[in-house]
Amino acid sequence: MADQSRAAACGRNNLAARMGRWSARHRKVAILGWLAFVLIAFVLGGLVGTKNLSDANAQPGESGRAARVAAAAGFDQGDPETVLVQSSSLKASDGAFAEAVHEVEQMLRKQTGISHLSSPYSHRRQISRDGHSAVIQFRIATSIETVLRAVHRIGQDHPALYIGEYGDASASKAMDDTVGRDFHRAEMLSVPLTLAILLFGFGAIVAAGIPVVLALTAVIAALGLLAWPSHIWPADDAANSVILLIGLAVGVDYSLFYIRREREERALGKGTAAALEAAAATSGRAVIVSGLTVLIAMAGLFVTGEKELVSVGVGTMLVVATAMLGSLTVLPALLSKLGDRIDSGKLPFLGFRRQARESRVFAALVAQVLRRPAAWLAVAGGLLVLLAVPAFWLHTNNADETALPQGLAVTKTYDRLQRAFPGDPEPAYVIVKTRDVRAAAVQRELAELRRRALVSGEMHDPISLVRTSDDGTVAAMAVPLAGSGTDARSEQALSLLRDRLIPGTIGRVRGVEASVGGLTAESKDFNDLLKSRAPLVFAFVLGLAFVLLVASFRSIVVAAKAVVLNLLSVGAAYGLLVAVFQWGWGESLLGFESTGGITSWLPLFLFVVLFGLSMDYHVFILTRIREAVDRGEPTDRAVARVIPATAGVVTNAALVMVGVFSIFATLSRIDLKQLGVGLAAAILIDATIVRAVLLPASMKLLGRWNWYLPRWLEWLPRPDRAPAAAASAEA
Repeated sequence: MADQSRAAACGRNNLAARMGRWSARHRKVAILGWLAFVLIAFVLGGLVGTKNLSDANAQPGESGRAARVAAAAGFDQGDPETVLVQSSSLKASDGAFAEAVHEVEQMLRKQTGISHLSSPYSHRRQISRDGHSAVIQFRIATSIETVLRAVHRIGQDHPALYIGEYGDASASKAMDDTVGRDFHRAEMLSVPLTLAILLFGFGAIVAAGIPVVLALTAVIAALGLLAWPSHIWPADDAANSVILLIGLAVGVDYSLFYIRREREERALGKGTAAALEAAAATSGRAVIVSGLTVLIAMAGLFVTGEKELVSVGVGTMLVVATAMLGSLTVLPALLSKLGDRIDSGKLPFLGFRRQARESRVFAALVAQVLRRPAAWLAVAGGLLVLLAVPAFWLHTNNADETALPQGLAVTKTYDRLQRAFPGDPEPAYVIVKTRDVRAAAVQRELAELRRRALVSGEMHDPISLVRTSDDGTVAAMAVPLAGSGTDARSEQALSLLRDRLIPGTIGRVRGVEASVGGLTAESKDFNDLLKSRAPLVFAFVLGLAFVLLVASFRSIVVAAKAVVLNLLSVGAAYGLLVAVFQWGWGESLLGFESTGGITSWLPLFLFVVLFGLSMDYHVFILTRIREAVDRGEPTDRAVARVIPATAGVVTNAALVMVGVFSIFATLSRIDLKQLGVGLAAAILIDATIVRAVLLPASMKLLGRWNWYLPRWLEWLPRPDRAPAAAASAEA
């Protein structure tokens, strides 16, 4: 009895229990305070305004310096655009072909914001080798919509010709339109799907609706809060999408664990207050540990130094922290206010599921695993290792056009351009900054740079000065590189330009700063940054997560095992991504064409997100097992009882995440498909193979060693335990 009393006191006095107890006693303040917080955060965020990350500031490395110098010189006043005129029978020298080209040129000259108009009849390289294709190039600093409509109209007037447009502005507009439609569809599907899963899990409308409402309010608050840190870390467009994706997933998960535990305690005969306090002391604590793990993982994005990833990390941390806060404050208040009225809206045939039912499937499976743990561990672990093997061939690419959905007009034009003008990507740009770019020494070395570039065979004409700033301090030279722009040939040419040609020519002039930008440079600098920082990110995330888990469970074995099992599920997800998107095994099923690689930002982002989210179920189950062990139950018996008993709530939570993430796998953009498939696969693996096989098998084999803690760490506080009444009831 003395031990149980101490356990009860310990459980009742942890942070989550104190927060739950305060919220239950001050229900009105907690509920109205939460609504006020959400409203104020959203309104003030709108008033403060979100500072968005500009293209120039987003780019890392030397290409980023080049972009910033060019932007300061006014070189970014307009996006490059290309109109393609093409015919299978006519050539550019034919009258009907030339008439269409001139009509496009005349239309462009009448538009405002058009500059640097270049005719194919003035620049021979703008006509394809076979003569059946020609391009009109220009820059536009205003809305692209009028030009797109005019180009489409001219194309209709010349049915014998293909006339289409591609460029930064037209691709960006197509992408924005597509993403807008996609995310509207995702929003419309994700909430009903989540609600349907929760209705099936709880069997009552009120109980199923609370997690969804809490998650959505957390998302709204986080979107408003994002405005404040955006003035330190400017926000990328992707941040809002990730806030919705992660916020809905973790918000539902946290409240689901909490509500289910409170309902179980009520089913065991406890009063409303006692059941709520037990849930706060146990599931509330699991929410804190799980949420802190996600926050630590997402903080790893700061280590990358890449501004787009940092922006996404800030947004994710905000929504996770907000969901945690809501689960620990307003959720206990709502449960206290509703009491058994949370059972309202019972659905026929389902009935309200107050008492979690033990899963017969999981009970039978876990029993088999515990009988032959070594064999099951070898088979399941081997399967995940096998799934992870393709990850060794993971290749990343960073070409923006690879994200364009197939079937769009702009994508069709891009594909035609690539076939008509092969090996002719966007050129590299040498940005030169000095006191006077017109000085004789500067011009002489620029001419020498051009000569050496052509002699190398890795660069080709037209190499020319394309811009000079009004004050004569900055100049931009376009240098077309061999290759496709993002392949090994282009990177080889870029290295030659940066490492030998520039230092041996313009770089020798005193007072000259020269840097190389452009598509190839941006792609290489981005990849180089992530590759150099990846080991630091892994060390930061794994190290801090290990420390947190050791402190939470007072066991270095449990902590180390949790890290290893999570890495297995992440590695398996990487392998599936490579097989599906890099090797193209899922093209017909998911409706995409493989680009031969994975989007550059995705692998590292997936690691931090998956490591945090996969820990949810691990922490929840381990918390319940630790409760049973602290009450004197043998580890293997605790495992055999807890995993089947928690199968329902964990399965429902996993289905919510997998369902939401799978919706993203159906979107048009290939990078979002990759994100959805990677997240859904890892969560599914973690909630099935890891939970039902690897976790019980490893705990059975390790036995008492599961809870090993060196003597020099005995000072760590003991884990909070469930109140004694719960212990006796569960026993």
